[in-house]
Amino acid sequence: MTTTNSTDAPPRPRGRPAAFDREAALQQALLVFWSHGYEGASMAELTAAMNMNKPSIYAAFGNKEELFRHALHAYTARTGTFIRKALEATSARQVVDQLLNAAAAMLTDTSHPPGCMIVQTALACGAACTEIREELTRYRHRMRQLLQQRFERAQAEGDLPADAVPADLARYVAAIHQGMSVQASSGASREELQALVRVVLQLWPSR
Repeated sequence: MTTTNSTDAPPRPRGRPAAFDREAALQQALLVFWSHGYEGASMAELTAAMNMNKPSIYAAFGNKEELFRHALHAYTARTGTFIRKALEATSARQVVDQLLNAAAAMLTDTSHPPGCMIVQTALACGAACTEIREELTRYRHRMRQLLQQRFERAQAEGDLPADAVPADLARYVAAIHQGMSVQASSGASREELQALVRVVLQLWPSR
């Protein structure tokens, strides 16, 4: 009887790992895009982070643009949770309070790159990725639209002054959020961003 040494076993083909974890691989891609933006993220960095070669990435997620869209969806599913929760607050001021303070915590969380992936990617997106930039713009527009609708409701309920302009307030809050992202990516702490939120709340229109 012959025995087979373990070293004689055929090598495992390179590519997708035997125990492929799609969500874990996507999370690693998300972190690369978050750190470097769409254009700045190289396929070499993505394959290394995801522990997959290019053919396996293409088979599982599509090309780089499609992979980014998967990562963007995963990111918005995460951030959308605190946005939706904030929009359910009982007053417009509480909406702003909860939204911006939750953003301050998320933007400075050390478990992932600082700042907002959407804002950072849009700022670094050049002419070569027009479609990506337009998609990111749609995400930002949707957040502003949700805020405007919530402030319109608040005004109808008497929670905002009659002369307040919900569209302007929504654009203001969205601009503050985007500015907080830029500051976080430049090293601002959670406490510094929270101080900014306090100023915003002090200036919020009262009935």
